[in-house]
Amino acid sequence: MPQAVYVQDDDYMDYTPVAAVAAGDVILQGDLIGVAVRPIPAGTPGELAIEGIFDVAKATNVAYTVGTILYWDNTNQIVTATATGNKLFGKAAKAAATADPTVRVRLNP
Repeated sequence: MPQAVYVQDDDYMDYTPVAAVAAGDVILQGDLIGVAVRPIPAGTPGELAIEGIFDVAKATNVAYTVGTILYWDNTNQIVTATATGNKLFGKAAKAAATADPTVRVRLNP
């Protein structure tokens, strides 16, 4: 028996939600983060993007430079530069000013 068997490309991951998921929802499973690119009804198999570049909500009292390591704050549903208590999301792919509601982030593969 082989030690590993190819299943699918690594851009997406299969996911069957218990509750309906909207397009753009960030799904946290342990230390793995995925983004729903389409709505997924409850109990229906779908896919989460686990690679790619996304515009993600952030607090409007902070600015980020390109390359800033960002974490998912699941409580506030935003990215933050604070690692403590949060999960690695990725790196800023475009600078974001303080007033910007989002930051462009390369999802950490």
